[in-house]
Amino acid sequence: MGMESGVLENIRIHLPDLLTFVLSRNPSLSLVPRSNSVKGKREYKKILHYRTNSHVLWLPVVVSMEVLVEYFHVFVFSLLVSWILVELMRLRKGCPEAGEIDKGTISRKAKVLAEITVLCNGLISLCYLGFCVHGFWIHEHIPLGLALSAMSWLLVTFFCLFCKQKGAGLHCSWPLVLVSWWVFSSLSEFLSISIYLYNHWRMETLLVIPPAASIIEFTSFPLSSVLCFTALSMNSSRHNSELQQPLLLREEDDRNIDNYSNAGYWSRLTFRWLNPVFERGRAERLDLPQIPRVPQSDTAEKSYALLEESFRKQKPELSPLPRAIIDAVWRPLATNAIFAGLNTISSYLGPFLITNFVELLSGTDTNKDHHYGYMLACLFFFAKTIESLSQRQWYFGARQIGVRVRAALMMSIYRKSLLIKYSSTGTGKIINFLDVDVERIGDFFWYIHGIWLLPFQISLALAILYRNLGAAASCSALLTTILVMVSNTPLANSQENLHSKIMEAKDSRIKATAEALKCMRILKLHSWECAYLNKLLHLRDIERRWLKRYLYTCSAIAFLFWTSPTLVSAVTFGVCILAKKPLTAGTVLSALATFRILQEPIYNLPELVSMMTQTKVSMDRIQEFIREENQKKMNPNCSMKASDDVAIEIEPGDYSWEPDSNLKKPTLKIDQKITILKGEKVAVCGSVGSGKSSFLCSAIGEIPKVCGAEIKVYGSRAYVPQSAWIQTGTVKENVLFGKKMDKVFYEEVLEGCALDRDIGLWAHGDMTVVGERGMNLSGGQKQRIQLARAIYSDSDVYLLDDPFSAVDAHTGAHLFKECLMGLLSSKTVIYVTHQLEFLHDADLVLVMRDGRIVQSGKYEELIKDEEGELVQQMAAHTQSLNQVATPKEQISATSSIPQNKQMELEEVKPRNRVKCSELSDSTCEEERESGRVKWHVYRRFVTSAYKGTLVPVILLCQVLFQALQMGSNYWMAWATEKGDLVSKEKLIGNFVLLSAGSSVFILGRAVLLATIAVETAQQLYLGMTRSIFRAPIFFFDSTPSSRILNRSSTDQSTVDTDIPYRLAGLVFALIQLLSIIILMSQVAWPVFILFVIIIAISIWYQNYYISTARELARMVGIRKAPILHHFSETIAGAATIRCFNQENRFFNKNLTLIDDYSRITFHNSATMEWLCVRINFLFNFVFFVVLVILVSMPRNAVDPSLAGLAATYGLNLNVLQAWVIWNLCNVENKMISVERILQFSKVPSEAPLVIEDRRPEENWPKCGTIELDNLHIQYAPGLPMVLKGISCKFPGEKKIGVVGRTGSGKSTLIQALFRVVEPSAGRIIIDGTDICQMGLHDLRSRLSIIPQDPTLFQGTVRSNLDPLQEHSEVEIWEVLRKCRLEEIVKEDKRLLDAPVVEDGENWSVGQRQLVCLARVLLMKRKILVLDEATASVDTATDNFIQKTIRRETSACTVVTVAHRIPTVIDSDLVLVLEEGRILEFNSPDFLLKDKSSAFSKLVMEFLGRSKGDHQSQFT
Repeated sequence: MGMESGVLENIRIHLPDLLTFVLSRNPSLSLVPRSNSVKGKREYKKILHYRTNSHVLWLPVVVSMEVLVEYFHVFVFSLLVSWILVELMRLRKGCPEAGEIDKGTISRKAKVLAEITVLCNGLISLCYLGFCVHGFWIHEHIPLGLALSAMSWLLVTFFCLFCKQKGAGLHCSWPLVLVSWWVFSSLSEFLSISIYLYNHWRMETLLVIPPAASIIEFTSFPLSSVLCFTALSMNSSRHNSELQQPLLLREEDDRNIDNYSNAGYWSRLTFRWLNPVFERGRAERLDLPQIPRVPQSDTAEKSYALLEESFRKQKPELSPLPRAIIDAVWRPLATNAIFAGLNTISSYLGPFLITNFVELLSGTDTNKDHHYGYMLACLFFFAKTIESLSQRQWYFGARQIGVRVRAALMMSIYRKSLLIKYSSTGTGKIINFLDVDVERIGDFFWYIHGIWLLPFQISLALAILYRNLGAAASCSALLTTILVMVSNTPLANSQENLHSKIMEAKDSRIKATAEALKCMRILKLHSWECAYLNKLLHLRDIERRWLKRYLYTCSAIAFLFWTSPTLVSAVTFGVCILAKKPLTAGTVLSALATFRILQEPIYNLPELVSMMTQTKVSMDRIQEFIREENQKKMNPNCSMKASDDVAIEIEPGDYSWEPDSNLKKPTLKIDQKITILKGEKVAVCGSVGSGKSSFLCSAIGEIPKVCGAEIKVYGSRAYVPQSAWIQTGTVKENVLFGKKMDKVFYEEVLEGCALDRDIGLWAHGDMTVVGERGMNLSGGQKQRIQLARAIYSDSDVYLLDDPFSAVDAHTGAHLFKECLMGLLSSKTVIYVTHQLEFLHDADLVLVMRDGRIVQSGKYEELIKDEEGELVQQMAAHTQSLNQVATPKEQISATSSIPQNKQMELEEVKPRNRVKCSELSDSTCEEERESGRVKWHVYRRFVTSAYKGTLVPVILLCQVLFQALQMGSNYWMAWATEKGDLVSKEKLIGNFVLLSAGSSVFILGRAVLLATIAVETAQQLYLGMTRSIFRAPIFFFDSTPSSRILNRSSTDQSTVDTDIPYRLAGLVFALIQLLSIIILMSQVAWPVFILFVIIIAISIWYQNYYISTARELARMVGIRKAPILHHFSETIAGAATIRCFNQENRFFNKNLTLIDDYSRITFHNSATMEWLCVRINFLFNFVFFVVLVILVSMPRNAVDPSLAGLAATYGLNLNVLQAWVIWNLCNVENKMISVERILQFSKVPSEAPLVIEDRRPEENWPKCGTIELDNLHIQYAPGLPMVLKGISCKFPGEKKIGVVGRTGSGKSTLIQALFRVVEPSAGRIIIDGTDICQMGLHDLRSRLSIIPQDPTLFQGTVRSNLDPLQEHSEVEIWEVLRKCRLEEIVKEDKRLLDAPVVEDGENWSVGQRQLVCLARVLLMKRKILVLDEATASVDTATDNFIQKTIRRETSACTVVTVAHRIPTVIDSDLVLVLEEGRILEFNSPDFLLKDKSSAFSKLVMEFLGRSKGDHQSQFT
């Protein structure tokens, strides 16, 4: 036997099974060739020839398959060892793979099965060891496969014993590595036995992998089958034990479980821990309770604690925020960096090996056979698998870090905003911090590794280029890359500046939007919504201009970096030609693959630079806020209880709301020390703007101190602000305010605050939900609820800012008697009041004027000073009482009126008289769509800009770009092999020409896409904003402003800069994927069938995934709104929260809200990776099959250049398909923002603003006569009528007063007059014109109203008085003089341009009321409505306002709803309503003559209480 020329030939075999065994076990065997069988080694290895009758077998194929089997054994053994080591480390930490079962429930069956499992493993190990010894004894040789199998089973046996000691098989399931090994062994042994039986029965040799079974497989197969059975039995018993647990308990545990932390390494690697979420999401619609909680390390509490700890380590002179964030997350960031590096290395392995593969296909190296090709295919597959898995872990880890950082920053901003007093940062800007800046910083960790990965990737690329093309080419590639990156610097700087401008413009727009939503009722009543809408659109236009420049800059960057790989490759190949470096198809395709894989980070570089600049801007904004607020942070002024009886020590000092401004004098100046003892009642009175509220704010430390000592308050405090602050929640929650329920005391408080009657009328009692800002409560109800909140707190010191102004006289007297003199009889109380009848019971009276305490002392002492400020105010009070002229006998008759028949003048009922429970239920949960995003949403988005005409042009640009790019690559690969036909000049010239053409189309695509993006975003914004501004008032009462702001901020930002590029990226990636599929199918058509199968499986996976992912994406937007709402609500009531020492409770609530949001975002990002892991594997498998087919095909069956090109493009196949699937799902998730915007673009609108054929005359109304004809009003179909057939006539140029009980319909009548609510039946006729027949703008612009809640807008004094800029400066000063505001405005040197802060907080409530009066007088309308317009002013100011109104509106019709009798006593007519019907309607004189009239009884009661109690002092 011998060897001839080292070439193995064919041999004839009659015992194929024996020969296969001998060949594999005896490598020293030599065979005799037949010279006439084949012509050479390269020829016969292409052929697999088998004839049954002669049993002819081609030996080289057998040998190559045996080698592959041995490689497979090595791979499996390595994987098993690695996996067991990982599991061993995890188990030593006591972390089982599956959830544990109670040890008390372990059954005897489980113990027996565990013993059988260990025994079977031991027996199989002994069998393999025995066969190894037998083989060595007989043949003096142990086959590698047999040795590795024996070592594997020994390792599995020992690990099984270790796991059993840890409880596996008893109270927890076996580790996944053991179960996988048992299943794998059973299947492989079953396959080997099947092959053996087939060969034995058919007398044929079936040549497949694995080889036919030997006796060892027959021996071990039954035992491994038993192992599979025991593993499945354990899982089944575990499942049954779960079923035996109580259902409710298990559901509760599921809600609190953290699947991620309890998952094993394999489960985390493949995201199997998400399977329960997907199963539930496919079965039913997901809601928050069904989503597992976030890991403990990612909770808001833990994240915030880490960030604060890191902050303390930083030096304040440096930029502490970025350093603190990095210090807090450096551990997961380092782990994430490892995955990023592993992904990068494995991704460059393909370009590194592609040269070898192309050379193999070309056949240039005759020493490389099919075996080498199969090894390369396996290596490619292994590298792509590692690349896919590491990329998924990298991306998910980055999102997880983002969740942690986002939670920490939200808590940090919230805590600063809650604890910092008198912040200068507006609510809108802080909301933007949360809504935009924090989100951007969290997203940045998805990009952060690009900072160091880019130079690392360039280094790897240079190494590959140096290997293939030499030093000159690699250096030229480096220099060209650096040149391209440097040229990006000015664009990046411009991008940063433009983004800063965008954020500033967005801040202004969001602030204006928030203010408009808050004041929408005023805007509509004054018919200003169009003007304010134009203002908002102007701000949007400013933002849009910056956005357009920003997106075009991004287009320039995209063009630069899309063309940069082409430029680099052209320069590199040009240098190779000049240096006479030989180019082959392999080196060219390797270089092109390197450039293409480098193209991704270069393409992402613009986005990276953009994210870096955006993140820097956001970091600077938040850091500036934190630094500014840290400087303002002051120690609380609440000290421990003193040993003596002192409750408050007021020290001399100056206070100002603008401490840094020299333009205004101090708001409050205290000249003398005042000591208030425990239990004393201190009354504070004074005219409007005298500093009463500022005095209370100084006591609680809410006004900046300019100089002097702090005011000391000993003990706990409770504060009732003048503008009521009510939380969203139940009435009970508002009253308890975090304290435990004391039922007896709670009932006493409700009764003392006169809330028991209101609660009795509500369907759900004190469990009635209060809407945002107490929208479904009257002013008096809100005031009484916050008074009850203060009293129930059982504090030591109470600070009450005019608690009686919003209630009627009777209720005010009740509150004073039952609350101040009853429940608070032993407490220290400082109360501000304009009702001077409440002064005489005070232990100390402080009289204020111009920010100073001008008088202090006992009431009896102060009243004796005839020149004093108090006497002047009392004179005004007496004058007000004297207006109510009634016979003395009527006054004395008041005592004989039965108490249960007295008429009361109650406060205004809710503006929308929907039952509180019904109205508030609609505000609890935000409506969300279900199922897929509808196609009309996509159609509306695509056709919003230019009706979609530019979309086909963009697609054509992408198709031409892709065709030219692939054509240029193929040209280089083909032409380098045809050196004799193609000159070097033509080679590089055609390449440059094709590349330049592709670059032109990329530029066109980028510019057109930016144009479409800007126009689409604008059209969607206009549609939503106009729809919102046209919505009825009820929409704003039932929709929290945070929901609208969330759409206007987050969703609009997504539409501005994200969705167009996501959608376009999906289409572009699809075009690339289809082009690669076509290319691969051209090379090997069977691949097309495989692609169809894989794509079908991918679509199934995507459909399985999307039902869960879609609901999670929807919940992301919905769960963000409660955070913003709670945030804005906290800022509005920060003074109250701090005074009640409730910071920790609100802080904890915010923690819960952020954790709810984090659990959604955490699982939302994980679901995408779950899908990508599975889809990546499928396409990696396709790539592997393509490579195997290319290796197996005859060398002359396909063009090597084309095959190499297919393999080169196939390197990006997994990345591209993942990008397609990711974009496909992400686009649907992102399109939810469009869906949410379109939701608010379809809000039912009010009646038309203008009806052209029904427009009134220019001077309408001439007389101001109002006729009500059988007027019926109901707020919604199915609800009871509020006004029931009212018919009456208000004569023109007369004064009409409207009074009645709570719920009598007074406010409804006013709303009907302005058509805030439309009549269900009947008519309202003004000067002969039915107001329901004309447009709303024509109606409301001819009427005027002074509302109960005075509203000022942020801006200047001028913009608040004349927002439409219709009046001259002379006219404005004239009305200021008439309203006694002239001197107040002149105190600021900026005069009419003096700033008015958000909500007019730098003006007192009384001053705001005067501004509203001046605003109305400036309008000079024929009909004026006063809705409790003087509730918040002192008596003297009230008298002045009434006098001014009488003088200035002598020729107007005035309709007045009032609590104070003097306000309506001089009316020409009085309308008394009861339960929606007219009870009385006549002149006051006529009604007073009838002692039994309701109005007469009301007047007598008022006089009996007010005049009788103070008769001695007046005289």
